Amino acid sequence: MVLALGSDHGGFALKEEIKKYLDSRGVAYHDFGCYSPESCDYPVIGKTVGEAVASGEYERGLLFCGTGIGISLAANKVPGIRAACCSDCFSAKYTRMHNDANILAMGGRVVGPGLAVEMVALFLDTEFEGGRHQRRVDMISQIEREYTGK
Repeated sequence: MVLALGSDHGGFALKEEIKKYLDSRGVAYHDFGCYSPESCDYPVIGKTVGEAVASGEYERGLLFCGTGIGISLAANKVPGIRAACCSDCFSAKYTRMHNDANILAMGGRVVGPGLAVEMVALFLDTEFEGGRHQRRVDMISQIEREYTGK
């Protein structure tokens, strides 16, 4: 599995902590920025990581901003993306099991590094259950097609 990572300045420090964790696990990733705590625009990074995951080049993504909300909203505008902003382990696990989320977003001003590591581990290690949940994911995709024509 190769991950796409991205953050704005508000999530930069948390992204750097998660990169250390991914390195310790031997998980491959590409960091799409930002590369410093200097102010930048989260919609640019959210879109870039969303496109990388939607293309199939990267299986999943991790996004970080101050709250995780703005960057997840931007990523979710990319067709095929199901980005979930989470701040607890239960949500990080079940967004994979029930929603087949392909991007996890977190807030650097909301989630500490220890909890973030646990959430990332759950997000990476939990498989989609399919079954009755697949029908609902398909319904989400259908809504998207109605608006994009794809």
